[in-house]
Amino acid sequence: MSDPFTLSPELAAIAKRWLHAYAARQTEPVINLFSHSAAITYVGSDDGELLTEPDFHKTFAAFCDDQAVLVPENLEVTAYEAGSFGWALATMTIIAPDADKSVAFRCSFVFALENAVWRIVHIHNSNPKPNMEAMGYTSRSIEELTASLQSEALDLGHTGIASVMFTDIVDSTALAAATGDAAWSNIVQSHMTDIAGAVETHGGTLVKSLGDGTLSSFASASAALNAATRIQQGMQGQTQEPILRIRVGIHTGDVVEKDGDYIGTVVNTAARVAAAAAPEEIRVSDPTRAMVGGNADFAFGDPVSVQLKGLAGEHLIHQLDWRA
Repeated sequence: MSDPFTLSPELAAIAKRWLHAYAARQTEPVINLFSHSAAITYVGSDDGELLTEPDFHKTFAAFCDDQAVLVPENLEVTAYEAGSFGWALATMTIIAPDADKSVAFRCSFVFALENAVWRIVHIHNSNPKPNMEAMGYTSRSIEELTASLQSEALDLGHTGIASVMFTDIVDSTALAAATGDAAWSNIVQSHMTDIAGAVETHGGTLVKSLGDGTLSSFASASAALNAATRIQQGMQGQTQEPILRIRVGIHTGDVVEKDGDYIGTVVNTAARVAAAAAPEEIRVSDPTRAMVGGNADFAFGDPVSVQLKGLAGEHLIHQLDWRA
């Protein structure tokens, strides 16, 4: 039996066009390349990123707008077609400039010929790391986006007001390459133990580790700031190379819990605030700063107005002077 599939430069070009548009958050061409079939499906690289009909195009437009701007490099696409059906496999390195991170990435496409036009009916993404570890951000879940568009409440456990803290090791990729996987794993594990101790000392909960970073939650903003200060001060006592440096971001708001994990806008904002911090800095959102008021235990630099990827408008963030 002869092979019905032949190489398709046309489908390879369409896949490349879609990937570049999606990475640049060019929502209109991204949506225009999708099929109108009820069978359309998108499988993302992060937990919860599964999207089907109904309202696929509308929800995916919101999903695309919510992403960080990314840069695909070393992009290679192989595609085949047979009659009105085709598929493509893309491999690349995804660069997240704002988070100074990169990850190997794979993406497969299924195409259908609709009215003489090739359109995407299925996409499946994969990478070997969670998005927060790999690219420095976690997008809102498909469930959240769909619920916000349909004005329906998510079926999530409500946890109330909390201060969420992210920590992230600076230049972790280069350090891991220099030390080797085994040694780096031991270094990171020791670092995580130190952070867990500081978090617990100040009444917080270490929700999870994120490769070379952490997510913690505190009942009060002052507890989160004290824990962050203790962590950064502890980093100054390092004597053995490699000398680690971290950035810390904190945001306060109404959080929700699902299956033992925290999700939602508060978590996303805290992650983006951390990404905006420089090495050895602690940055906090304006709501977190407001929570501690005139508490003399904390000193802050002048606030700066910044854009946080995936979040609309300008946001005030403050630098905590943890050396004071």
